[in-house]
Amino acid sequence: MDARGTLRLTKHHGAGNDFLVMLDPDDRRPLSALEVRALCDRHRGVGADGVLRATSGHGPAALAMDLRNADGGVAEMSGNGIRCLVQAAVDGGMVRAGSVLVQTLGGLRSVEYRAGPGAGQGYGRVDMGRAVLGSDIGADELGDAHWGQHVDMGNPHVVLFGPRGADDAVRSVGPHWERSVVGGANVEFVWPGPGAGELSVRVWERGVGETLACGTGACAVVAAAHVHGEAGTRVRVHNPGGPLDVELGEAGVFLAGPTQKVGDVTVDEAVLADMIHTAEPDDGDASAVGPGDTPGVVATEVAIRQ
Repeated sequence: MDARGTLRLTKHHGAGNDFLVMLDPDDRRPLSALEVRALCDRHRGVGADGVLRATSGHGPAALAMDLRNADGGVAEMSGNGIRCLVQAAVDGGMVRAGSVLVQTLGGLRSVEYRAGPGAGQGYGRVDMGRAVLGSDIGADELGDAHWGQHVDMGNPHVVLFGPRGADDAVRSVGPHWERSVVGGANVEFVWPGPGAGELSVRVWERGVGETLACGTGACAVVAAAHVHGEAGTRVRVHNPGGPLDVELGEAGVFLAGPTQKVGDVTVDEAVLADMIHTAEPDDGDASAVGPGDTPGVVATEVAIRQ
């Protein structure tokens, strides 16, 4: 933010999973749930799957990541988002390219980042930590899926393996499984191919809806598929927005993929406030907004991990 009441952000995407990024090294300008919802609105705002705020880290961490989904809710971790955050921080001079340690609500994450060959291109490999496999989903709940698995990647996932994810299944079954976990879960519909040893996935992301890719989701999918004998330890995961590469190691899971800076965004704070004031509720759901959550005041709600 500058002295004239203007927010300056950049827009990036990783395999089509898009984010607005704001550099706030001194942690002076938290964003409220209402502001995030207005900014992410694809018709009345700028449009994005979420907003990332980069602040200076503490201890060994060079950066801290404040992540909100499009509905304004706080999320613990994003594999695509953290690569976009580091790209923005490198471009803005907060950190140097190379190994960058980032503090997230899901724990410390290490990102190996380098600039790409083309304009605005980058590439990052993220140490995503361990995949914690939860309970299997009972056969009576699976519907058309062959098996289902709960997975914790620092945020909660429901992985459903079966036939190719169809539009009606993603849009109807996705919200059901999102609500099945307290605080909401990300839901992955996964099937084999297109190449040998590869997997394809569609994602219903909590607080967003269907997204073109999900980094933590790709990791959850490979971890679950490996245990069920459907995948090896190095897997290319095909998302609608592009491929991501996942490697299961003894110490944890690694995610690699591209980033693309789309452009610079300038938002007048008075305009943003007016957008919030005049916005009409889309479905009457105010669950993402905490008590007393007003523009310029960070909300205290945190999605519950399970």
